[in-house]
Order: sequence, then C-alpha cells, then structure tokens
Amino acid sequence: MIQKGRAWKFNDNISTDLIAPGRYAHLRSNLPELAKHTLEDARADFAPNVKKGDFVVGSRNFGLGSSREHAAIIIKMCGTSAVIAKSFARIFFRNCINIGLPVIEVDTDKIDDGDILELDLQKGVLLNTTKGTSFTFPPLPTIMTAILSEGGMVEYLKNHGDLVLKA
Repeated sequence: MIQKGRAWKFNDNISTDLIAPGRYAHLRSNLPELAKHTLEDARADFAPNVKKGDFVVGSRNFGLGSSREHAAIIIKMCGTSAVIAKSFARIFFRNCINIGLPVIEVDTDKIDDGDILELDLQKGVLLNTTKGTSFTFPPLPTIMTAILSEGGMVEYLKNHGDLVLKA
C-alpha cells in the first residue's frame, strides 16, 4: 500500500517533550485531548492542521529524551502515516513500531515543508512528488513489518501469541 500526504518538516533534536509537552502530562489518560497538543511547542500549527495521511519529517535524533510512549501514540492519533527522519532515538523508534506507526530513516535534507510525499514500505521507496526525487531505504526487519501490518505489538501478540515473535 502506498501512503500519500504532506510533509510537516521539523529540525534536529525533536524531543518527546516537544512532541508531548510535559505540562499536559495530566492528559495521559485522555489521549484524544493530549493529541490536540502534539508538537505544539515545535510548531503550533501542526495539531490543528495536520491531515490524515500526512508525514512528520524530522532531521537528526528525532524522539530523543524520555521513553514516554505517548509521544508516538499521539503522533499516530493525529492521522500521521509515518515519521521520516535522518535518525531516531532508539526507544522512540521502537515505541513507534510497537504502536504500529512506521518510522523511516532517510536523508531528509531534500524534503521541504509542504512537499507531497508517497511512501511505499514494501518497496522501500519514498517519492517526493513535489520535487520529482526519490529515496530508497533498507527494508525494516521482517518482525517489524509484521508488527506494523498487525497495527502494533498488542495486536500482533493477540493474533500470534506471546511465546515467540514469528519472523
């Protein structure tokens, strides 16, 4: 399946505190309300204007900081198709996979805010249709694509059991 949407571009070092501001920690039990504040300290226009299918595009070290999985969850709740960046904090990367949100590592220097992107996870290709450029990326490990295809780790385990993650 090809996912198509607008790029929302962010700089280096977008922390989980920028994604899910700590001052809204009291909303962790009300995720739809917390999602209204997604990335508001990095870009106040993101949460009110992001459309289903759009992409969060970062640079280096996206998702650094605390291990709060709410950061990945609320990005997904905003309708984002995937997070694309040059590099990710490892725990944020795994949290995204675990909740069923694709994360792709490519050089994002040639992607600008507002560019229209098409992502083909199966082929490992990201196309910038605005600029007519494409990027390839190594496929995710089989187990990660299986978890993503099930919608996240919880659904994967419900469907396949918890003894062995099948590759």
